[in-house]
Amino acid sequence: MTKLTAYTSYADAQKHFSAQKLWDLVDGEPPLLNIAHECIDRHVDGDRTAVIIAHADGCDEILSFREISETSSRVAHYLHAQGVRAGDRIGIMLEPSLAFYASLFGVLKLGAIAVPLFTLFGPDGLQLRVKDCKPLILITNEAKVAVAATIEETRTVIANTDWLDALTAYPSHFPTATHSDDLSIFQYTSGTTRELPDAVRHTHRALVMVLRAALYGTGVRPGERFFCPSSPAWGHGLWHGTLAPLALGATIGAYAGKFSAERLLKALQEHRFVNMSAAATHYRMIRNSGAVDQYSYALEKLSFTGEPIDSDTMEFVQEAFGCPVCSMYGTTEIGVILVSYPGASDFPVKAGSLGKAVPGVLVEVHDAEERPCAPDVTGELAVRRGGKWVPTKDLGRIDADGYFYHRGRADDVIISAGWTISAVEIEDAVLKHPDVREAAAIGVPDPLRGQIVKAFVVTERPGDEIFTKEIQESVRERLSQHEYPRVIEYVIELPRNPAGKVNRKALRDRERVTSEISS
Repeated sequence: MTKLTAYTSYADAQKHFSAQKLWDLVDGEPPLLNIAHECIDRHVDGDRTAVIIAHADGCDEILSFREISETSSRVAHYLHAQGVRAGDRIGIMLEPSLAFYASLFGVLKLGAIAVPLFTLFGPDGLQLRVKDCKPLILITNEAKVAVAATIEETRTVIANTDWLDALTAYPSHFPTATHSDDLSIFQYTSGTTRELPDAVRHTHRALVMVLRAALYGTGVRPGERFFCPSSPAWGHGLWHGTLAPLALGATIGAYAGKFSAERLLKALQEHRFVNMSAAATHYRMIRNSGAVDQYSYALEKLSFTGEPIDSDTMEFVQEAFGCPVCSMYGTTEIGVILVSYPGASDFPVKAGSLGKAVPGVLVEVHDAEERPCAPDVTGELAVRRGGKWVPTKDLGRIDADGYFYHRGRADDVIISAGWTISAVEIEDAVLKHPDVREAAAIGVPDPLRGQIVKAFVVTERPGDEIFTKEIQESVRERLSQHEYPRVIEYVIELPRNPAGKVNRKALRDRERVTSEISS
């Protein structure tokens, strides 16, 4: 029987897909399934490369499936010897490295629950999550000892070379026996350090479901070299950048340390990656680096997620790498639902669109009464789940050809003098000015119009009145006479959540506090 990985066209995706066929891509079947076996252990033959890690300091770390398999089995035995049992939570606060992958898959082999934690969390961000999930052990590195020391009732393990050496005393094989519906990973969605987002509780079965996003959202196929620079502490970096491609037998690329666009470009050249999925911010940083012409690439498929990508950056990516950058839209809670099918020669990628629904999923744009909106009418994106429509809290529209478009978060809409204005469209227009490096837009109170648009701009040019008028006129010409930022503030940087997305809520909160103080 032909597997889904053999098909690359959009037409074949619609014709041949079924949820049951996703199970044909893994060894397990209900009721038994283990993520570590599917991602690592079943691929050890031939000592193939599993992970290529580009470290910020310029070094590369290359790990085989066999090395990760054996070391993760030793971690599982080690944790069992420490009293860890199935269902216990283990925090993992490490950069991509042998220690990270061995810890992650060792926890999963044991049947315990892995809790990936962002390495840049300070005491507040870490304590909130630890108090919520209550891990027995926190595995981290020496650089985070001081932060880890603030955590009570959780034992800290420092995953250094001495620890890795000590693991060799344990067996290099660990038999897995988890059920597909056993909990496997607690994934915290990105948010501010003082506002704890809910932990999404994934089972081992979730790996099978995320293969749909791999096939149609990133376009990854067995044997490819696939790079994702996003941190595996977040959903994109873990599920789409690590677990799904490894399960399909791809070699993945990961980034460790402070991000540098040029360091990424160097890794893409040296290791001839053919596929990359990154955040929109990564592509903008590549564009702003000015280094793209210094390297050569083998890239054939590109995708992005996390937030909309501005049209200028999209055009830059097409010109720089010779292939379109394809949108992949979803959330940690609902998964990926809209994609642009990278690698499908019969799927035209429309600039600015989210693409179309993944096979087997129904997506619509709904009005306030939960009725489908007509083409080009803005409403809320909703997905059909469990016999009912589930709202995504994102606004969007659909065009006459069935392509979906993002119009911002529901709370990012700006209502000015009765006009509904999209923060995303304002930002895209502001970024068209050649001197603007980054931009964010919010609505601020106005006694006459209710709200007006305020833009925050990052630039190297002095933010004087002439520059402000240039930006405003540029936006008015591109959008409409009423749809432009009446106030512009020049800032050194934009606030971002831990996953790197622009945090408009932080900007709105700051404006509210400033307004209260001034009044």
